Amino acid sequence: MTEGKPAPVFGVTGWKNSGKTTMVERLVAELTGRGHRVSTVKHAHHTVDIDHKGRDSHRHRIAGAVEVALIGGERWAIMHELRGAEEPSLADILARLSPCDLVIVEGYKREPHPKLEVRRREAVRHDRLSAIDPAVVAIAADHPVEGESVPAFPLDEIGRIADFIEATVMTGGTGLAGRAGEAGSADTTDGADA
Repeated sequence: MTEGKPAPVFGVTGWKNSGKTTMVERLVAELTGRGHRVSTVKHAHHTVDIDHKGRDSHRHRIAGAVEVALIGGERWAIMHELRGAEEPSLADILARLSPCDLVIVEGYKREPHPKLEVRRREAVRHDRLSAIDPAVVAIAADHPVEGESVPAFPLDEIGRIADFIEATVMTGGTGLAGRAGEAGSADTTDGADA
């Protein structure tokens, strides 16, 4: 990351059970292995709770704290209670991240950052997101992909996919709106898995 310049943002999108989380996990391992500092953002459609009932931090939250910072020997987290407020936008979340070389976003289908569409035969749906989202700049699939105007990679070719991400958003590629802080507001109300 260049000092004062937001980190590039690259998304991983796809329908439920398409392998998005596995793809993110493998890309993070590959890119950090290349020496990059990578952060991730995951949007969930369900209630998220990283705290445990009865713990001191949980008691702070239940008592009404807006934010609770939990610090331990190996990591720290800040839990923010929305208490009826709107979910923060992706741009709001990106602005809170520490400096890094790349942010990989899982979910936020409707955001304009460049995305890799993950497809698997076992996915719940098979609609082509590339047909409706101009921000899909590549596809990774466990089956042959035809009739696409973007590069398609075999699902297990993580090295080639990482090369593509580096070339697309990390080395001055087009990147669309692929910089942290330049994403629009989230709209994931289509019932699709983020």
